[in-house]
Amino acid sequence: MQLRTKAILLVVAWLVLISALHSYLNVNWAAVLNDYRPIEKRKIIVAYLPVTCQLTCPVTDYISKYSTSGEEFLPRMFQGFPEMKEALISNRVQAAFIVAPMALALKAQGVPIKVVYLGHRYGSAVVVRKDGPIKTFADMRGKTIAIPSRFSDERLLLFRAMKIWGIKPTEIKMLEMAPPDVSGALAAHAIDAFVMGEPFPSQAEMAGYGRVLFQAREYWPDYMSCILVVRQDLIDRRPDIVQVLVDGIARSGLWLDTSKPHREQAADFVGRFYYNQKPALLRWALTKPLDRVVYSPLAPRKADFDLVRDMMIETGVLNKKLEFSEYTDTRFSDKSSIETPWRYEAATGSAQ
Repeated sequence: MQLRTKAILLVVAWLVLISALHSYLNVNWAAVLNDYRPIEKRKIIVAYLPVTCQLTCPVTDYISKYSTSGEEFLPRMFQGFPEMKEALISNRVQAAFIVAPMALALKAQGVPIKVVYLGHRYGSAVVVRKDGPIKTFADMRGKTIAIPSRFSDERLLLFRAMKIWGIKPTEIKMLEMAPPDVSGALAAHAIDAFVMGEPFPSQAEMAGYGRVLFQAREYWPDYMSCILVVRQDLIDRRPDIVQVLVDGIARSGLWLDTSKPHREQAADFVGRFYYNQKPALLRWALTKPLDRVVYSPLAPRKADFDLVRDMMIETGVLNKKLEFSEYTDTRFSDKSSIETPWRYEAATGSAQ
């Protein structure tokens, strides 16, 4: 009987220990406890994908932890835009880095959001199999290419290239796919090509089975894809916290563009602590070359968004001519223009 009791106690103790370790290692207690704080004191939850065009989100979170103000918001990683969109609509996240056409489409559908900043410029590419038959974009006829969303700048980029090469929309099959899945699909010959933001073009290059057919800027100067949107109720209720967020993102962009060592540092801590990607992959995407992705200046510009809007209407994913002022709030980017880069170096333990 005593042996049986001891065995039961050992099993119970083991279960308690495992549960405690799981709770400590896998539960985001900052996010859990945040729900119990008064609304006016809660940190805002910002959604992001593990792509370099949204790198300023984890960089801001990481560096701000070493600043006197501490962590400024709670980042939450998603694997695809559909889940992120639903979380934004349902107010499970209050801000998100999404592709620009999706922001316009959501606004046209009545979702109360505003564009407050950009995530990057450049940083997307069309990638084909290195040993495949596609040598120029003309060879894309009859092929299947993965895109992150039908509401994405990457899709519009394809239409720009198709117009130049005289390819009809019916001659290419576009397949929506979550960004982390495209490199594996290309290697497995499940698709012929993909157009996606970094680091997935770099991933295919590094692995030896992918080749960049062209970078986005070749067909779209000043190309942008991911932008930062914030829910209107948060803007109305707490414009100060929105300004803090935009200022932090702006400072991170300037910090990343200051030097190659900063990009290498970001590759290290973002890869290990946020994206679950090898730092070597992010280093490749951020430094080969340094302007493969650019993070400043990132204030929303009317001409850029008018171009996106008009292409969306032309390609059938928007049926309403939205005006720039309807879906942007530029007062936050206007004020952030005075910001300077973070004063932070790895292993210093402080940031200003």
